[in-house]
Amino acid sequence: MRPKPKAETFPWLGPDEQFMFPPVQRANADGVVGVGGNLSPGMLLSAYRQGIFPWFNLGEPVIWWSPDPRFVVYLDEVHVSRSLAGTLRRGRFDVSFDRDFASVVARCARVPRRRQQGTWITPDMEAAYLELHRLGCAHSCECRVDGALVGGVYGVSLGRVFFGESMFSDVPDASKVAFVTLCAMLREHGFPFMDAQVPNDHVQRLGGRPIPRELFLSEVRRLADEPAMPGSWQRLPSVSPVQ
Repeated sequence: MRPKPKAETFPWLGPDEQFMFPPVQRANADGVVGVGGNLSPGMLLSAYRQGIFPWFNLGEPVIWWSPDPRFVVYLDEVHVSRSLAGTLRRGRFDVSFDRDFASVVARCARVPRRRQQGTWITPDMEAAYLELHRLGCAHSCECRVDGALVGGVYGVSLGRVFFGESMFSDVPDASKVAFVTLCAMLREHGFPFMDAQVPNDHVQRLGGRPIPRELFLSEVRRLADEPAMPGSWQRLPSVSPVQ
């Protein structure tokens, strides 16, 4: 059962302000740490630094999660199947970073999900991540065919940790190409893993696996304060996931 939200009003926090969430060890069996607050930059960035992320439906208060185990993708374990490697070598997709973050988030919000009604990417959530993108903390990887956006992935970057949020694909392999290309670029810049939050069949086939929450938290504490790649990633060279 989810805890009831508290009635007090939370302040709107700027990106340099911090909020201390309850210890994640107090999360319920589902991984819920708390309910309430807002999606201000300071609260979101504080959450990620503490191994917590927001996930809620339209009309609900903000629900903050830190599941145990945590689902991650170690970037030296990314699995590129033979068929996906062939797609990458044929160069069908034009891959870019941060060229159209807003459209990637909007398209992710519209993707029908199995066993899910509606979307957890609410208008408030879209606006919050657009602001993180403006601040240089949220980034996207996009795939295009003949100039049309057909797939992509986005997430939050702190230090040398990338917290994956969502992906979409309008044509076969588009989201996979965006995902493995992003992983290759992150690995090239010293990121050891990508957070995938909760088990996902699609990401599991690409190499995702669960790890204990305490291990995840220790890695985030170690990596989040390392030198970051701030600002736009538009000019970053694409790194091929296959040789």
